[in-house]
Amino acid sequence: MDVNEVKIHDHDLVPHKGFKLINGTHDPDDVDQIYNLETRDSDVFVVTYPKSGTIWMQQILLLLEAKGDLTAISKHLNGDLVPWIEVYGQRQMFITAPSPRMRVSHLPFQFMPSALSQKGKVIYVARNPKDVLVSYFYFHKVANMLETPTDFNDFFEKFMRGDVFGSSWFEHIKTWYSHKDDINMLFITYEEMIQDLHSAVERIALFLGKELTDEELADVVKHSTFNNMKNIPQANYEQVSSELLSHHRGRFMRKGTIGDWKSHFTVAQNEMFDKVFHGEMAGIPLFFVWGIKDIA
Repeated sequence: MDVNEVKIHDHDLVPHKGFKLINGTHDPDDVDQIYNLETRDSDVFVVTYPKSGTIWMQQILLLLEAKGDLTAISKHLNGDLVPWIEVYGQRQMFITAPSPRMRVSHLPFQFMPSALSQKGKVIYVARNPKDVLVSYFYFHKVANMLETPTDFNDFFEKFMRGDVFGSSWFEHIKTWYSHKDDINMLFITYEEMIQDLHSAVERIALFLGKELTDEELADVVKHSTFNNMKNIPQANYEQVSSELLSHHRGRFMRKGTIGDWKSHFTVAQNEMFDKVFHGEMAGIPLFFVWGIKDIA
């Protein structure tokens, strides 16, 4: 199954073991079987909460594998080359796929292969949740498999309750972060990638054991910038079927910046969010950049 074959049914989310799946996109029984998958040393899983840099990392992984040669990955959509493992039908394809098997996922830790404790690598990309909320709001307007929000206030409330695909942002990141020493994981933030993409790509290459020349690494960075990816059909998801994404309602790749939440949150919403954030993240040693001016 490729990214154009996701079935569109109603907009109901499917609660499954404390996590919300998308009806027609995920099958709970199939998702349960992911836990039992055998992994290989060369397997790479990119894990994110939705709208946290997933397609950005797809591009980087493919370019590292191709040593920066964009033409080498131009025959297929990035989402087909590095698919979501939880999408129905992908688990079986993962079993028979040749190495290196690269996959992305929005699943919480408890659904992922237990064998990751012995083999395979995980790259977890985190993004400041205020920008995640705003980006996710606009994505709901484009994604036909998700409910179109009544307005921003309505979506804000649903996000804060975890009543969205991906469930609670707080639980997702806390659970994965708590297991960072149990598996071979690189934890990186969206904001780090924006601030210094070259250094971020170097870290990713080192983690994956990829040896590239300075020129090859520079090419990976060049073809992974937000502005360049917006113009690469295989990466920007504009070739994904209109049955899946309503492209006339907005772009999949919208702004790719830090601090867009400031143009959307009311003072009251920001105060509420901060109160919840500080309560949920107490004792979690993570620092987030909330705006461009916060960058030293």
